[in-house]
This record gives sequence, structure tokens and C-alpha cells, in this order.
Amino acid sequence: MIKKRTSCCVIVLLKRRIATITACRVPLDPTPNDTFSNDHKSLYLSLTEQLIRRGLLSSVQQVIQRIIAQASSPSDATSIFRGMDLDLSGYGTLIRILIQSGQPQLAASLYYGDIVGRGIDPNPAIVNSMIICFCKLRKFEEAKALFHWLLRIDSFPCKAACSALLKELFAQDKFLEAFDYVFRISNAKVGLGFWFYKVLIAGLCRKGYMNEAMKMFDIIRERTELSPTLPLYKSLFYGLCKRGWVVEAESLFWEMESRGVFANKMMYTCLMNEYCKNKKIKMALHVYFRMLKMGCEPDSYTCNTLIHGFAKIGLFDKGWKLYNQMMEQGVHPNVVTYHIMISSYCKEGKVDRALMLLNNMVSYNLAPSLHSYTVLVAALYKENRLTEVDELLENMLGQRVVPDHVLFLIIMKNFPKGCELQLTLLILQAIAMNGCGFNPIVLLSSAPAHTSRNLEQEIELLLGEIVRSNLNLAKVAFGIFISALCEVGKIDAALICMDKMVSLGCMPLLFTYNSLIKSLCQEGLLEDAKSLIEFMQDSGLFPDLKTYLFMVDAHCKQGDLASAYNVLNQVGKRGLKPSVAIYEVIIGYLSSERRMFEAETMLERMLESGVDPDEVFYTTMINGYTKNGRALKACHLFEQMIGNGIKPSSHSYTALISGLLKKNMIDRGCMYLDRMLGDGLVPNAVLYTSLVYYFLSIGEFEFTFRLVDLMDRNQMECDLIFYIVLVSGVCRNIFNTKKRGAIVNRGSEMAREMIFHVLHQRSLMPRGNTLRVTGSSPEKMKCFALKLLQKVKRIMLIPNSYMYNGIIFGFCGIDRMQDAYEHFELMQREGIRPNVVTFTILIGGHIRAGEIGHAIHLFNRMNADGCVPDNIAYNTLLKGLCQTCRLVDALSLLYTMHKRGLFPGRVSYEILLNCLCANDLSVPALKIFEEMLAHDHVPCRFSRNLLLCLLCEENKLDEVCQVLDMMLERGKLPMN
Repeated sequence: MIKKRTSCCVIVLLKRRIATITACRVPLDPTPNDTFSNDHKSLYLSLTEQLIRRGLLSSVQQVIQRIIAQASSPSDATSIFRGMDLDLSGYGTLIRILIQSGQPQLAASLYYGDIVGRGIDPNPAIVNSMIICFCKLRKFEEAKALFHWLLRIDSFPCKAACSALLKELFAQDKFLEAFDYVFRISNAKVGLGFWFYKVLIAGLCRKGYMNEAMKMFDIIRERTELSPTLPLYKSLFYGLCKRGWVVEAESLFWEMESRGVFANKMMYTCLMNEYCKNKKIKMALHVYFRMLKMGCEPDSYTCNTLIHGFAKIGLFDKGWKLYNQMMEQGVHPNVVTYHIMISSYCKEGKVDRALMLLNNMVSYNLAPSLHSYTVLVAALYKENRLTEVDELLENMLGQRVVPDHVLFLIIMKNFPKGCELQLTLLILQAIAMNGCGFNPIVLLSSAPAHTSRNLEQEIELLLGEIVRSNLNLAKVAFGIFISALCEVGKIDAALICMDKMVSLGCMPLLFTYNSLIKSLCQEGLLEDAKSLIEFMQDSGLFPDLKTYLFMVDAHCKQGDLASAYNVLNQVGKRGLKPSVAIYEVIIGYLSSERRMFEAETMLERMLESGVDPDEVFYTTMINGYTKNGRALKACHLFEQMIGNGIKPSSHSYTALISGLLKKNMIDRGCMYLDRMLGDGLVPNAVLYTSLVYYFLSIGEFEFTFRLVDLMDRNQMECDLIFYIVLVSGVCRNIFNTKKRGAIVNRGSEMAREMIFHVLHQRSLMPRGNTLRVTGSSPEKMKCFALKLLQKVKRIMLIPNSYMYNGIIFGFCGIDRMQDAYEHFELMQREGIRPNVVTFTILIGGHIRAGEIGHAIHLFNRMNADGCVPDNIAYNTLLKGLCQTCRLVDALSLLYTMHKRGLFPGRVSYEILLNCLCANDLSVPALKIFEEMLAHDHVPCRFSRNLLLCLLCEENKLDEVCQVLDMMLERGKLPMN
């Protein structure tokens, strides 16, 4: 009955619409465009009526399709069906026929005009058809709205509608949203084909949504009668490996075998690779032997994976043994194999063996890869073998190898400063010659001479030709140029260059964005960096771990730890595992802020997330513990690092030894120094600088210069920091001769000699005159300091504010203020602006010389020059005013400090309190006393008794009782 009623509706519809068209169109002169003649209409009507009566709806569809095709316009075709008084079943049939006929637009027009436009509520059949229709028209929101409308009326969409919706979600890469729909469809027991599950799981794995992929896999096994196939297992397996879920990936292996689906060689190798990444070489070998047991023969990729795994944990000899075994089995090395071995030798400092391997590749008819050349160049630079670097690069270019941005960055790091653009031109010429096949010299022959401006023009000319020759290499070339511009501080020019790059249809690579983001972060332009990241994401590129590292580092430098944590959380949301460098930056900041409890919490979080600390991370933590006075904890962490198979470097030894010396644990520091030398590590300038700083700080002047002499004998180059420490330390000893002598007597002579003996084992023969000091009287020390300053001036190649401050401090210390001011003016002529430290040093020099007026004048000049005084500057002047009994000025300066939120230190308070008491100013003296206690500065016994005596002399007994009560509260008793 339903079919008959529908057929009658269709007949009536066709009769009425054809009659209407016939009545409306009576042309005087029929033309060829009149495709619907009366004979044709009658024939179509008669044929359609017969087909409908016989129930041949598919044939009716073909007839209607011919009517639509022969209509003069889509509107004419739509008008055939519109405006008739049909029931919902008739509309549903026509809409379905139009969609199946490939006319979804006409179906949508009919739906909106005759159903929605007339206020008719569609039935589920029409809604299902329209879901399919909207999906075909890419009107996804309308399709979803109808899908949810069916759910609200407790009618679930049909299989065809669900399939259309899912296909559209797949096409838009919205796999997470598709997962939600499939989950609902599965709960409604609507049977989907296996193809949908396969595509969905593959998409979820590709996007990193492994929890959802695993859940969908369980749905297949539990709610359907479908059996997972090998491609489905592969998608899930590779997704688990990519996410680092090795345990889940291996358990999937067992399930595959239990179902009779066996893994192939590539899957075994992938699992081995993941175990090797996590330094679980035993588990990787277990998988390898299992692969052999299953009859899978290893290939070069398997060999490379295991060799790399052994090399990563420092067992390269075992990797070499495995390589020889596989060679006996007929597995020959490839370019990747050699790259792994060359990298391992370079990491161990065996560069000559690595070079030998590079030469041996020729005998196997293998062309060395760019990566092998890059690793060797970095290793040769590290050993300062510059001539061999040039020869290697020449050989590389002769082999027609095209350089990339990684090689460029390594060379630029070791290239002379200011020559970055010249290097860029050379690298781009190599890309043009070896990659694009044209001679750049011919192209640039008409260019002007190499001036600063013309150099950039030549680079841009070369870039234009590279873009026309090879778009992929143009991306690298533009990235190199932009990186060079960022390195020389031309960020605006770099941004303009990237805009030009995009306008040429050359999309920037991720490293190009990272170069700009790094420069913006270094300049403190975080908002600009965030905007660039958003632009990058809109272009289809997503931040990597380097991008997040730059942002975390910038936030930490600005003291914004909350934003740094937010970036760290974003890394996890992206499905990435934060790198150890990101954790290192955060922990380094926490250590510098003396927040070691939070640093330890962050360490636990890092370990829980499966990130293994490296040697740099351990060194950062050791530095943090030593700077916060926890030397024993630093020793424990150092031993833990060795227990985890990480070989300590000179940096980690230096950090630990320096920390032990600061805690006066000289014996233990000497023990670690002996271990350091036993490991074959040579004491570097950093270690000597730490030793010199420590022994100068405790007044060991004579022993310090025995170390300096030993350093000179070892032909060790002294850097700028060393001379700053030396100059500052010598001048401090001039000021504190008496104190220095007291500290010397408390030192451990045996430990000092032990340190000197251990270091002397590395010493060479004396070479020429060195700086020597005989005696330690102030006059002799001043004479020596003058010689030292003159030597520092001769060797000072790259002056900076630290070095100038050290020299000015030295001249102030030997009472040569005129020389100090000459360098004060010289540093300004060289473009180095004096900072608050510079002014404070000069103010202190004037005060020691008894020139308080000059000190006040200089303090006022500092404010006028826009250099805001800090707490140290205020304290220095405050002590000078007290020493010259200018108490009114001192109290006025104290009031100014309070207005700025600054307060004197304990020593400044003591001096001010003593001066007020000495001048019988009991009222301000009592206020200073109360202020000291408010800031947790308890006056010494002499000061508080001086105040009590003054108050007793003035018969201020209530104030005396008040002072006594405050002292007793803090456990301090007065003198008899």
C-alpha cells in the first residue's frame, strides 16, 4: 500500500508539472532550445507512469535524471517538482532520487522550498536523505544539526547517513570528532563497514590520539564481529611506538600472534628502535632474538637500530661487535650505518677514526651523507682543527653534496663575528652549484663589489634564481639567510625577508620560524613571538620542542614561571614528550631563585614522564645544590649520575668542586679533583677561576698566585672572566688586609698543598716571566695590583662592562682615582654605558679617599643619567655619610630609600646607629633600633649597649625598659 500510494503521488506530480510547463510555454516559433516538446513530455509521463506502476523506481530515477539533464536551467528542473501538494513520503522519494541522480543541490532546493519553507516537519527518512545531501554539498554544520535532531526525537540516523557523515569528517581530518560519532553509532548498534574503523584508527594514530585509538580497537573486538587485520594492527602499533608507549606496543605483538597475525621485519625493527631510544638495550635485544626465532631475517635497518642503541648508552664496542657479526651473515652496511659509527666516534672524541671510516666508504661504493660531514665538521671545530675543516668542506662540495641549514648553523657558530652574511653567500653559492645546477659566479659577475649593502643584494639575487630552479632548496636557502639576519640582530629585515619568501610561493620551514622566534625571545618580544607561532600554525606548521624551549627560556628569564609552566603543559597536550632541555631551563631558574624544593618536584615530574636526565641536566642540578649550600646533596647527585651510566665532563666536575670549596670542604673537593684527573679530564679555565675566586675570597693571597703561576705554566688561556675575578679579588684583599690575615690562619694548609700537588701533576715546564708577588703588605699588594691591571689592559680584546668595572675597581683600590676616571671615560667612548655597579665603585672610591662631596655629586649624576641607584649604591653612600658625621644627610638619604621601598643592610644600620649614639641623638637612634628589629637585624652587643648607656644618661628609663624587653624577646642579654 505504501508503494502504491507513493507511485500515485509521483504520477500526479509529474502530470501536473508537465501540464503546467506545457501551458506556460507556447512559443510562436519553436527553436532548437525547446527541448521539452509536447511529444517528449507525453512520452516521459506515460513511461514514468508505467514504470512506477510496475515498481521499477530505479528506472524512474533514470527518467527523472533525463528530465533534469534536458531542462534548460537548474531552476526549470527544480520547478518541475516544486509547489505540489505531496505527502512526506512523496517528498522523501523525490529527494532520494535527486541525490542518487547526482543532483544534491536540487534536492536541497526542494527541501528548503517545499518542506522547510512551508513549515512542514520532515520525517526521519527525509532527514536521513538530507544528511547525505548536505555531506555531498560540504555543508557539514547543517548535516550535523540534522544528525542531532534525529537523536533528540529518539530516532537514530540510518547507516547511509552515518557513513556519509563519517566520510566527510575523515576528509576534513577531524578524527577526534569522528571518534565521538562512531562511539555513538556503535552504541546504537548501527553496523559500519570495516573500512570506517580502519580509517578512523589510522587517523587517530597519525594525530597522536592513542587513548581514543585503543578504545576504538576495543570496540571492534567487543561490539562487532569484525576481526582486526594486519593493516589495522600496523596502524595501531606504529602509533603506539610514535607516542613512546612501548609496553602497549609489545603487548599488541602478543595479541597479534594469538590471533594468527604475525608481525613483519619492519614492526620488529620499530619496536627495537623505541627500546633503544629509552636506553633499554636488553629489551631491544630480546625483541631481536624473538624476531630471529619467528624466522625474520635482519637487514641493514635492524643492524643500524641496534648499533645506535649500543652507542647511545656508551657501549659502542658492543655495537661494533654486532656489526661484524651481521657482516658475516651477509648484511652489508649502508650510509646510515656509517653515519651512526662516525657520530659515535666523534662523540667519544676519536675524530681520526671517524675520518678513516669516511674514507673507507669509497671502497663500498657509498657516497658519504651530508649528516656524516656535519658531525665531523662539528667535531673538528671542537678540537680547533680549522685547516682540516676547510679540507673536509672542500671535499664535501667536490662530492656534489648540497649543504643545509644544520651545517650552516654549525659553521656560523665557529665563524668570526660580523661575517655571517659572507658565510651565507658562500653556502647559497654551494646550494646553487650542487643543488640547482647553475653557476652562481656567472650570475653574480655583474654585481658590485662586496660592500655591506651590496652583499645582501647579491644574496637576494641568488635567492631569486634558486626559487626559479628548485622550490624545495629555496626554502632552505631563505631559511639560512633569515637565520643569518637574526644572528646579526636584523630582526625586522628577517621578517621582511620571510614575507617576501611567502609572496614568492615559498613556504618557510620550521627551522626558519624557530630562528625568528628565538631572536624575538632573546629581545624580550614575547608577544611578537606568540603572534608568529599563531601565524605558523595557521600555515599548517606546528611548534616543535625547540620552539617550546625558546618560549620557556624567555618566560624564565622574565621571571614568569607561571607562563613557563603553561608552555610545558601545552607540550603534553600536543602529544609530545618535553625534552630534557625544557626541564633543565625551568630547574635552572628555580635553582637561581633558591627554590630547590620546587626544583626537586620538577625533577620527579620529569622522571615520571619518562624523560631521562643527561649530563647537562645533572650539571644544572649540581650547580643548583652547590649555590644553595647543599654540597653533600650535590655529591650524592653526582654519584647517581655516574651510576646511571653518564660519564661526567669537566663541567660537572667543576660545578661540584666549586661547590665543595664554597662550603670549605677542601678535602672532599681535592678528592673529586683527583678523580677528575684520573678520568683523563684536563682542568679548564673555569675550574681555575673557581679556585682563584675561592682562595681570594678567604684571603689566601699567596696560595692563589701559586695557582695562577701553575695555570700559566700549563699554557692555559685565561679568559675575560678569569681576569675580572682576579682583579676584583686582589683589590678586595687590599681593602681587607686585617680580616684576610684572620681567615688565612683558619685555612687547611694540608688541603691547600694537596690541591696544588694534584694540579701540579699536569703542569709543564715554566715558560717566561709570570706575575709573581712577594710579601703581602698593602703597599706591595698595591704595586702588584697595578702590574696586574696593566697586563689586563694589554690582553683585553673584547672589553665589556664587567671588565671595565673590574679595572675601575682595581684603580680605586690602589687610590688612583684619576686612572679610574680615565677608564670611566674610555668605556663610554667605546660605546659601553656605565651601569649602577660602575657608579657604585667610584662612589666607594671617593668615600675611601675621604671625598664625600665628590661621592654625593656622583650619586646625583647617576640619577641624572637615568641610572637608577640600587640598594648597594644607597648603602655605600649611607655608610660614607655616617663615617663623615653628616647625619642629617644620612637620615635624609634613609628617608629617600624608604620612599623607593629600599632598606639598609645590617652593616649600614649598625654604622648609622653607632653614629647617632656617638652624637647623643637618642630619639633617631631608638627609631633606627626599632627599624632594625622590624627587618630581623639584631644589633650587635656593642651597639645595643651603646644605646642603653645613652638612654640611661638621658634618664629615659621607659625607653631603656622597652629596649631590654625587645632584646630579651630575642634571647639577647645586656652586659653587666
